[in-house]
Order: sequence, then structure tokens, then C-alpha cells
Amino acid sequence: MEKSFAQWKKQCLNKVDLSKKGAVDEAIEHVVSLLNSREEFFTTSSCSGRVILIDGAPESSAVQKQNCAWLFVSHHKCTSEDLLSALAGCSGDAVLKFEPFVLHVQCRRLEDAQLMHSVAIDSGFRNSGLTVGKTGKIITAIRSTHGLEVPLSHDGTLLIPQEYVTYLTQVANQKMEENHRRISRFYQNLQSALLTEKRQRFQIQDPRDARETEKGTDEEEEKEERKKTSVYKRRRKREQHETDSCHGDGDSSVPGLEDCLDLFT
Repeated sequence: MEKSFAQWKKQCLNKVDLSKKGAVDEAIEHVVSLLNSREEFFTTSSCSGRVILIDGAPESSAVQKQNCAWLFVSHHKCTSEDLLSALAGCSGDAVLKFEPFVLHVQCRRLEDAQLMHSVAIDSGFRNSGLTVGKTGKIITAIRSTHGLEVPLSHDGTLLIPQEYVTYLTQVANQKMEENHRRISRFYQNLQSALLTEKRQRFQIQDPRDARETEKGTDEEEEKEERKKTSVYKRRRKREQHETDSCHGDGDSSVPGLEDCLDLFT
């Protein structure tokens, strides 16, 4: 499993980005970079969130997705003028959408996927989930439901007044702001969760290692106690020797008082 995950990650990160933009959205580069720098994760697809105006076939058509054209797309807030200008070139059924942040992350272990899912839910992405494939691939999808989809025209004819387009633009921009707040919250919560996991991993110690550490500590304390006792004995012996020498005894080489007085006789 470990070898397969490493192979999957290498293949995914080295392959050509086939999305229309061809690169990671600027607003989530830091999130994608953090995940791909970890050995237990890598991202498979992502979108920071976007306001999009599409011109496509009727919804009942089986070829709607293949035939739709992008009239306008922005990963930031937009203006009603942007949308009205794009609608001028519409000849079919135009639909305004706001699509929130979405991120797919392949995880090494189920525990890693559960951590990612918890972070996503706590950050406001309550439509998130995880799947385990037949080949062992564990994917966490981070997503939310605060989207928007409104039809604006039919056969090239605008169905609503321009004032309503202005209102919808405001709604889409509010959703974009909330989307960015959730991304920021997700990034902060992810950093915190990864740091907490790292600390917990280092705190978990093998019982045998703990016993060895305790044994080593006891031996050090015993050694230190013997050292103190030895120093005390040497000090007592030296003090006793100095006391005997000062007062003199039969074996001392220091002359007695009477012997010293004989020098003057």
C-alpha cells in the first residue's frame, strides 16, 4: 500500500494539468502546496471557487456538457457589467452559476482521510466526504453546498430585467466572500491539526523504551549518590588528618614544646 501510494503521488504530481486554466488557482496555492509537501497527502483536483456564465444546450439535452460555452468566468468577485457584456454574445440558454471551493485529496491511510474530513467539516465544508476505491485509493472530497445556479436567457433572449442581474451579481459576490473565509479557516485548521498530530506522534513511546529510560535514570541517581558519599568520606578523612597534625601525636614529626625550649638552653 505504501509503495502504491508513493507511485500514485509521483504520477499525479508529474502529469500535465488538463484543466482549462492549466494551473492551480492563486487563491488556494498555499493550501495545495501544504498538502503536497506532506508524505501522507496529495491533491488530485481543485478549484478555488468561481462565478461562471455558460451558454449551452437545453438542460434536457444529453450533449449539454459537450456543447456548452463559457461566456464568462472569474475566481474573484465580478460586476453586473461583466455579466451583461458577456450575455450580449449569448445565442442559447445562458445560466449564471457560483461554484464554491472544491478539493480532492488522496490520502495514504484511512486515519489521514478521517483527519482531513474532520478539518473540512469544522471549517464549514459540510458536504465533504471520503471514498475508498477497489484499488485501495482513499479520496477525501472537500466541498460545500453554498452554490448558486440561475437561468438568465433562453434562445439568446434575456428573461429577466437588468436590475435582477445586478442583484444576482451581489449575491454571487457575497458567496465568493464567504467562500474565501472558509478557505482561510480550512487552511488554519489544517495547519493546527497537522501540528497536533505531530506532537501526539512524538509523545507516544514504546513501553520498553520507557522502562529503559526509567532504569537509566535510577542508575544515574545511584551513581550520583555514591559519588556524594565518596566525596564526604574523603573530606572527613582529610579533616581528621589535619586535626591530628595540628595537635600532635606520638608519630608526628612536629617537635614538642619541651624540645623547642631546649634550643635556648
